[in-house]
Amino acid sequence: MANPYRELFTAPGSRGFVLAGMIARMPISMTGIGLITMLAQLKGGYGLAGAVAATFALATAFCAPQVSRLVDRFGQGRVLPVSALLGGGALLMLLLCTRLQAPHWTLFLFAALAGCMPSMSAMVRARWTEVYRGQPQLRTAYALESVLDEVCFIVGPPLSVGLCVVAFPEAGPLASVLLLAIGVTAFVLQRGTEPPVHPHQAHHQGSIIGSVDVLLLLSLMVAMGVIVGVVDVVSVAFAQQQGQPAAASIVLSVYAIGSCLAGLAFGALRSKLPLPRLFLYGGVATAVTTLPLLLASNILGLSLAVFVAGLFFAPTLIVAMALVERIVPPARLTEGLTWLVTGLSIGVAIGAAGSGWLVDTFGARSGFWLAIAAGAVVLGAAVQSYRQQR
Repeated sequence: MANPYRELFTAPGSRGFVLAGMIARMPISMTGIGLITMLAQLKGGYGLAGAVAATFALATAFCAPQVSRLVDRFGQGRVLPVSALLGGGALLMLLLCTRLQAPHWTLFLFAALAGCMPSMSAMVRARWTEVYRGQPQLRTAYALESVLDEVCFIVGPPLSVGLCVVAFPEAGPLASVLLLAIGVTAFVLQRGTEPPVHPHQAHHQGSIIGSVDVLLLLSLMVAMGVIVGVVDVVSVAFAQQQGQPAAASIVLSVYAIGSCLAGLAFGALRSKLPLPRLFLYGGVATAVTTLPLLLASNILGLSLAVFVAGLFFAPTLIVAMALVERIVPPARLTEGLTWLVTGLSIGVAIGAAGSGWLVDTFGARSGFWLAIAAGAVVLGAAVQSYRQQR
């Protein structure tokens, strides 16, 4: 039986842009936690560190879709170097201000400007779309990208924290800047696979966020991000409550492994079911699998519950990306993909903050109620999206 993932890379230039894109997307997973670790070491607390990191995250959520709109209008080769230079340069200035003990407002200013970094996962998906538009290989490519996103967020944070602790406090964010520069440079130099700029029509002016179909997909992605944020925070609190704080890493690894395995398996399938129906099934499964989280009474039970929940995360994400490729015009594809990636990031932040409050107020397991509420939103968005598109 042919390996569908190996078949993907028969396209000329595909290996190059995937490798460059992987390097260039690492800073998104490394920068926030790197800033927290750096500032906590140098400033002696987590209040300022968390606020600066939150500023970076919010700025990224706002700026990334705007950068992608410019990419759709002017092309990756013209916009990405400017975006990376602005975002990476601002991050360097933040490190310099920290080292020179500049006023705190400068940290927030440059953290906001650093949010201009491009959404490289959307850029890579846009190249895959141009290569395999309308072909079954495109779903496999999206599956691969979802798994690579997971790998990025598994490897990036511990790498950044380790550099800050072992080398020097600024090492993690500095490595992010270097990876961004290397990755984006290698990516834009590969002109042969760069998507062409599609002509914009008069009715395509403004942001696609006003589209009902896109809003439904975005709502689902935010809710899925909330579930991820809840699992991250509550797993740590639950493990501490059980007297096994180190076991939190096992729980989180099991969740990521479940998602990766399911994503790879789903991408290898050649399902004949229409995308809206697959999306509905994924939304229902995602919602239902949040319920066992409340039943976990020990680390093993929680690990099994998050493994099952993770099995439906990547497939639902893959179908959402495939749907946005079908919904939005080619001239707005990068912006559409970026909104979904951004929605996921916003959801993670909401889930982490909300579950953290619940844990502090009502205990570790109470945080899972937020995941169940998010599951209900996922279900509602999936059902409504199916009705819109069938």
